[in-house]
Amino acid sequence: MEQLWGLLQGAKRLSPGPSQTIYKHVEGTQQGRLQEDEEDGEEVAEPPAHFCPMELRGPEPLGSRPGLQNLGLWAAAGRRATPYLVLMALLIFTGAFLLGYVAFRGSCQACGDDVLVVSEDVNYETSLDSHQGTLYWSDLQAMFLRHLEEGSLEDTIRQTSLRKRVAGSAGMASLAQDVRAALLRQKLDHVWTDTHYVGLQFPDRAHPNTLHWVDAAGKPGEQLPLEDPDVYCPYSATGNATGELVYAHYGRPEDLQHLRARGVEPTGRLLLVRLGLISFAQKVASAQDFGARGVLIYPDPADFSQDPHKPGLSSHQAVYGHVHLGTGDPYTPGFPSFNQTQFPPVQSSGLPSIPAQPISADIASLLLRKLEGPVTSQEWQGQLPVSPYRLGPGPGLQLGVNNHRVSTPINNIFGCIEGRSEPGWRKKLLGTASVRGGPQTSPPPDHYVVIGAQRDSWGPGTAKSAVGTAILLELVRTFSSMAFGPAEVFSSSAGMEGYLSLLHLKAVVYVSLDNTVLGDDKFHAKTSPLLISLIENILKQVDSPNHSRQTLYEQVAFNNHSWDAEVIQPLPMDSSAYSFTAFAGVPAVEFSFVEDGQVYPFLHTKEDTYDNLHKMLQGRLPAVAQAVAQLTGLLLIRLSHDHLLPLDFGRYGDVVLRHISSLNEFSGDLKARGLTLQWVYSARGDYIRAAEKLRKEIYSSEESDERLMRMYNIRIMRVEFYFLSQYVSPADSPFRHIFLGRGDHTLGALLDHVRLLRSSGSKALGTASSGVAPVLAFQESHFRRQLALLTWTLQGAANALSGDVWNIDNNF
Repeated sequence: MEQLWGLLQGAKRLSPGPSQTIYKHVEGTQQGRLQEDEEDGEEVAEPPAHFCPMELRGPEPLGSRPGLQNLGLWAAAGRRATPYLVLMALLIFTGAFLLGYVAFRGSCQACGDDVLVVSEDVNYETSLDSHQGTLYWSDLQAMFLRHLEEGSLEDTIRQTSLRKRVAGSAGMASLAQDVRAALLRQKLDHVWTDTHYVGLQFPDRAHPNTLHWVDAAGKPGEQLPLEDPDVYCPYSATGNATGELVYAHYGRPEDLQHLRARGVEPTGRLLLVRLGLISFAQKVASAQDFGARGVLIYPDPADFSQDPHKPGLSSHQAVYGHVHLGTGDPYTPGFPSFNQTQFPPVQSSGLPSIPAQPISADIASLLLRKLEGPVTSQEWQGQLPVSPYRLGPGPGLQLGVNNHRVSTPINNIFGCIEGRSEPGWRKKLLGTASVRGGPQTSPPPDHYVVIGAQRDSWGPGTAKSAVGTAILLELVRTFSSMAFGPAEVFSSSAGMEGYLSLLHLKAVVYVSLDNTVLGDDKFHAKTSPLLISLIENILKQVDSPNHSRQTLYEQVAFNNHSWDAEVIQPLPMDSSAYSFTAFAGVPAVEFSFVEDGQVYPFLHTKEDTYDNLHKMLQGRLPAVAQAVAQLTGLLLIRLSHDHLLPLDFGRYGDVVLRHISSLNEFSGDLKARGLTLQWVYSARGDYIRAAEKLRKEIYSSEESDERLMRMYNIRIMRVEFYFLSQYVSPADSPFRHIFLGRGDHTLGALLDHVRLLRSSGSKALGTASSGVAPVLAFQESHFRRQLALLTWTLQGAANALSGDVWNIDNNF
């Protein structure tokens, strides 16, 4: 720097200065004149203490100026200084640019979830009041809550629950027309209907289902009364099943294994099982796997609230439930039921081959009194007036099921609100009877956030479907009045099969509004791991309906610091959201408020009325339903209008780790056979590294780059789809998800097979998690096949997440 400064000073001395008038002392005869001189590079001397006569002289001709002899020296110095000047300018410019960039990036990162940037070309008309251009999250949240509170949610629930909504009935057709009209009144961008012809089972009035005692000769004797002939199990096998009766607790595989361990064989017998813990379909499938001939399902008072201040299920009431271990129309598996004549007469593999029938607690008490054999453990005891419960066997019974199949028209209603221009995304949807909504990044419909509610119901169905339908309609009204948001509607999973290309390519998330209000003590979210972080964020912004001055997050985390252990549950098979994730590869969530430790007793019964639900919640039904609407609405807004989809794709690394921890227990047994789980470990590591690589790419990218954000969003939204095994047929194994699905391709099936290494008996081991037919013993070839298919699915997910699908040996 000293050398550079010296060069600059030298250049200054040699450079010509601006024109100056120099006053000089004039000697002799030229006194009294002023001399004006153009000096080149000379510094002005101090003026004398006294003034002498001066001479003003004009500029000399250029040729006569003595300073010109120094021009060569000035040019040489300038040439030496120029590179340093340019370098200094570049350094100053680069430093200022980097400082500004860092400051700008810091301000963007600080925004986080607290601000929602809305494009200036969005026209919110009068709904935005005075806001123009940037709309902050707090303003948008307040606007949504204000419009939502203007509705009449309670009245909509009451009116919907009063209408008969049995699938295919005239009442259902009338409600469908009213829902469509309601969507049209809200001036949605698109409203349409499609019709499916679904094969449904109904009781045969002329030949009702029966239950008889059987004498020693095997002939039917006294008939046991089934109080309500309308209560049945849709998709049950028809015909007669005869055998001795055995009590099998909840009918889970581990329960049936326990029976065998106690010396009571379920094969060839009728099973009496309690309602709860798993679906009707899973109970019947497990019984079939263990060789049972039929299943009777009853509600035990021990599984319901005993609060005398709350209504309870009457002892003569049976509970309805279907037994198809699958989704959609089981008579057109894998195809939409637009016209059944198009397809060959095939049936779903999830249809049971044994009959099943619901019975009341009164009939179950009568049967339990007849059982002999060992006394059950305390855990298996119930609260029927029978003491003690015994395992059996008991007297012979004959179950007769005479349900008949009817081709029934089902109308699905769709509605859509197109979102406004937004970097990265642009659209969202809503609807009813199963509604969907979603974002979009280009003028035509591109990507969708889907929200759905079941519209039909067996019985009044207030908790089952009326609450969800009412919340859906209120959300449609709210978003429409905000000039904001989207919506689309599916009415049954039979319709889903017709939109597979839309779902796995275009649907971002599915939100189910079924069974949302079953109590008010606890909040549960049955969901994909991708949505857990987003749900946590939204819970902090919704007030608790029964704890004043608390948010929902504060309510659930009050007694449990691990909030997700209290709230988050995997999607069960009987959830309408399950098939979206396990079958279509779309992340899904189903919210529900429940009673503490007890289930809502009236679900799937004729007592599921508005009055009973209102009494069960002690008058808090409107507040709880409003909380669900707020939670769902805020979730939709975040999913539709965040620049980057708020899906936590790294969560699945933790899911794999939990499964691997269970497998590690058997690593020694496998090593003794020359086998290893190293493939799974490597694939899991690749997925973790791919997720971290994508996070770093996103962090170092500009949020305003629409093309880049769109590319990231597509990779994120398809993470769930990556976990559908590509190595099994959707027709044979519709639930292809390796974590949530059912079949030999799942991680659960691999774990169940490995457990056979320590199984000393020769009896088959069945599982509820994997849904695989029981295997007698560990088979090395079968294990290798399971491990290979699972590993390649997980490795493919890692490759796709990294954005490099061609490199099958990625080094992340």
